[in-house]
Amino acid sequence: MNTHKTVVAAALGECVHVAGVSNFLRLAELAGWRTIFLGPAVSVAEVLEAARREKADLVGVSYRLTPENGERLFGQFAEEAAELHAAGVRFAFGGTPPVAQRAAQLGDFFERIFDGSETPEQVLAWLKGQPARDLGESDFPQTTVERILWKRPYPILRHHFGLPTMEATLAGIEQITEAQVLDLISLGTDQDAQENFFHPERQDPRRKGAGGVPVRSPDDFRALFAASRRGNHPLMRAYSGTDDFIRYAEVLVETIHNAWCAIPLFWFNQMDGRGPWDLEGSIREHQQVMGWYGERGIPVELNEPHHWGMRDSSDVTYVAAAFLSAYNAKRCGVRDYIAQFMFNSPPGTSDAMDLAKMLAALELITPLSSPHFAQPNGDSTSLPSPHFAQPNGGTEGGNFHIWTQTRIGLLSHPLDGHAARGHLAASTYLQMALRPDIYHIVGHTEADHAASADDIIEAVKITRRAIQNSLGAPDMRQAPEVQARKQELVAEAGVLLDAIRELAPAGTADPWADAATLARAVTLGLMDAPQLRNNKFGRGRTRTRIVDGKSVAVDESGNPLSEKARLSALKKESQ
Repeated sequence: MNTHKTVVAAALGECVHVAGVSNFLRLAELAGWRTIFLGPAVSVAEVLEAARREKADLVGVSYRLTPENGERLFGQFAEEAAELHAAGVRFAFGGTPPVAQRAAQLGDFFERIFDGSETPEQVLAWLKGQPARDLGESDFPQTTVERILWKRPYPILRHHFGLPTMEATLAGIEQITEAQVLDLISLGTDQDAQENFFHPERQDPRRKGAGGVPVRSPDDFRALFAASRRGNHPLMRAYSGTDDFIRYAEVLVETIHNAWCAIPLFWFNQMDGRGPWDLEGSIREHQQVMGWYGERGIPVELNEPHHWGMRDSSDVTYVAAAFLSAYNAKRCGVRDYIAQFMFNSPPGTSDAMDLAKMLAALELITPLSSPHFAQPNGDSTSLPSPHFAQPNGGTEGGNFHIWTQTRIGLLSHPLDGHAARGHLAASTYLQMALRPDIYHIVGHTEADHAASADDIIEAVKITRRAIQNSLGAPDMRQAPEVQARKQELVAEAGVLLDAIRELAPAGTADPWADAATLARAVTLGLMDAPQLRNNKFGRGRTRTRIVDGKSVAVDESGNPLSEKARLSALKKESQ
C-alpha cells in the first residue's frame, strides 16, 4: 500500500468534466494514496503549484475536449512540469481515446494514459504499483470479503454461467475471464449435478445438461476452476445442491474454493420439486450446511426471500422471509452473511415500492449485527439459545457482518432484446440506491436463452455504465413515499413474525430457528404465496394483487388486507 504517497488531480485548462478525475481519486484512496482534488478547469500553473505545495508523488490530469486544443495544452504542461518530472514526480493522464492519442505523442512524460477502456481493476492495479497487464492470481483478492473491500466504491460483479456441455462451458469461462468482466462466476450446474452428484444410479442421461453444465465428478469442478485462472482470476461458487449437503459442500470448497455458500431456508425440496427432502427435513439440513460454512469462515447467502416474490407473494411475506433468513444464518454461526435483494419481483412492482421493500428488510436484519436486537414486537432482548445443534458450537452474539447483494428479477426481463437492455440499465441504476457490496447481473438474454460468454460480456458493459452513473445519483431512499412504505412493511412483517413465533409449542427455545415451527408456518398458510395452491406442503390460499406498485394480500373482492386481517381470516378458515 502507498500509505504515505500523495496524488494531486484536476481537469486541466478549460475542461470542466471531473467525473473521471473523481473516480480515479476514489480508486487511489482504495490503493492507499492521500488524494488532493483540485476541481474543474484548473490552469497549468495552479496544478503545478499544488503539486509542489503538497509534495505530490503523482499528478493526474484529465482533458475531454477538442484533441487539437488538448495537444497544445499538453505541450505547455510538459514543458512547465519538466523540473518536477526530472525530480521523479510521476504524471498520469485520462481522457477520451482521441485526446489520449495526442497525450501519448509526448513520449514518456505521462507514465500512464487512460482512455476510458480500462477496468477499475486495471486502474487499481496500477495505483498499487502492480503491472497494468499480465496480472497473476496473487494480484486479485481470492476471498469474497477481501474482493469486496478491494473493489470499492464499486460492487463486485457476478453472473450465472453454465452451458449444456463441459466443453462449451470451459471455453466460455476462458473467454469471460480473459475479458476481465466478472469478479465471480456463479456456476450453473444441471439438476442431476445438484441433486444426484453422488448417485449416478439416479441420474437420467436424457436430461444431461438440462438447466446448466453437467458436472459429474470432482475433476469436472477442478477443470472449470482451472479455466478461470487467467485474466482477472475471478472467484467461483456454485449452489449448495439439494441432497448430500455436507459431502457436496466439501467437494465445492476443495475443487472450486467455493466463494460463498448459497442455500435457501424453505425451498429446494419436495415443495418446489427441486430435491428429495420434505419441508421440515430440508430446513434442518440447510441449517446444518450454514453451520458447516460458518465454522470455516466462509460467507453464506440465503437465496430465500425472492423465491416467495417469484411466486407472487405479498411484500410483507418477502420482508419476513428476509428476516428469518438472516436470523437463521446468525443462529447457525455464520459470520459473514450475504443478504440478497431481488428487485422487480413480482413483475409490476413499482421502483419506489420495490426500494421500500428492500429498505424494510434491511431495517429488520441490520440489528442482527449486534448481540442484542429489537425484536419485531419491540422487546429488546438477547438472541435466544438455539435448540438445534450448531456444528461449530457457536456462541451468543459474536461477529455477524451483513454484506448486501442486489439483482434483477429473474422473470422481469422483456423478450425484446432492446427493451431488455434498457431494463437491465434502469434496474441497475435503481438497485445502486442500496449501495450493494455485490451486484448479481441477470443478463438481458434471460427471457430468450441462457447467457453465452458474449452475452455476459455485453451485459457487464451495460451494467458498469449504469453503476458509474449512479455514483452521483440523488438519494432515492429518502423519498417520502419510500420511507412511508418502508415503515408500514416493518410493522406488518412484525405482525407475521410474531404469529410465527406463537405457533411454537410451549418450551420451544427458539421458534424462529425451529424447523418444525417454520414448516408449520408454511403448511398453515402464515408464510404463503398464490402459486403454492394445491402444493403438498404449501397452502396457496393467500390472494395477492399489485396495488399502487405494491404486492399486497387482498380479500375475495380484491380489497387490500392488513396482515392482522389476513391472519385472522386464515385462523377462522382453519377452525
